Amino acid sequence: MTTAVNIAVLGGGAWGTALATMAARNGHNVRLYAREAATVDTINIKHRNDRYLPGIELDPALIASTDSAAVLANTDLILCVIPAQALSGAFIQLKDFIPSGIPLVICAKGIERTSGLLMSEVVAKVLPRETIAALSGPSFASDVAKGLPTAVTVAAADQTVADRIAITLSGPTFRCYSTDDLIGVEIGGALKNVLAIAAGAAVGRGYGASAQAALVTRGFVELRRIGQALGARPETIMGLSGLGDLMLTCSTPQSRNYSYGLALGRGEDLTDRPLAEGVATAAIAAELAARHNIDAPIISAVAQILDRHITIDEAMEALLSRPLKNED
Repeated sequence: MTTAVNIAVLGGGAWGTALATMAARNGHNVRLYAREAATVDTINIKHRNDRYLPGIELDPALIASTDSAAVLANTDLILCVIPAQALSGAFIQLKDFIPSGIPLVICAKGIERTSGLLMSEVVAKVLPRETIAALSGPSFASDVAKGLPTAVTVAAADQTVADRIAITLSGPTFRCYSTDDLIGVEIGGALKNVLAIAAGAAVGRGYGASAQAALVTRGFVELRRIGQALGARPETIMGLSGLGDLMLTCSTPQSRNYSYGLALGRGEDLTDRPLAEGVATAAIAAELAARHNIDAPIISAVAQILDRHITIDEAMEALLSRPLKNED
């Protein structure tokens, strides 16, 4: 059995709550920071988070607080589950409370749209001397919170650090593989969200399962190309945090990005929909591909659709009319 440690979880949304209750269930001392007092009270009193994980019982040992300094005090491991586009601002506010030498595990997936930086790079700008890791893979918050079997990847530049975090977080139903390919893990988690919007939009528009499969498969080629250009290893892209996460995210409305794409394809009102990180990532992902001279027509099409430069039908027509070529 893993030795119990003190774990601080930053973020009281679905994923943060799920990871926190999973870690508490595995015997760790877990404190969760959330901004909303109502969320904190519900977790502490009712052992639920009805706003983000309705109907799911949380581990009663989990303690939530609106006091970030108290949550971060005397911690051995920090799980950062703050949305990607808010990460930089959050760490600027929290940096004075973060103990030096404690691994920071980034659990958000995305690319900062203003800078093109991966999440580990965003944090490194604020805390350049700290140890940064990332957790990613095919996982839905509700599954993890319910204790359903899940496997993910933990990455850090130092393999020993990745191994230690993986051992700490793994439990009876939550298995962590480890790697030192931090870029590979992060790029897979970021780009799959954009491709999930494409898959959902195709289904929502009525193009059928064949078009969905084609978009996911060819989208994976784009993900692989971009990952390779940034230094990711092929085995990482083919693993849980790349292909595995892509398969899950592009296959079910339980995925917020796929669900967003479905609504987009059906012409539904997109106002006030749950956060779909692929919406914020699409444009910078397309720009990143162009910067590296990478052919990424699906990612580019998603960015143009979201910016309302083209319609879904125009995007599909353009994709189908591209010159024929060998499959690569």
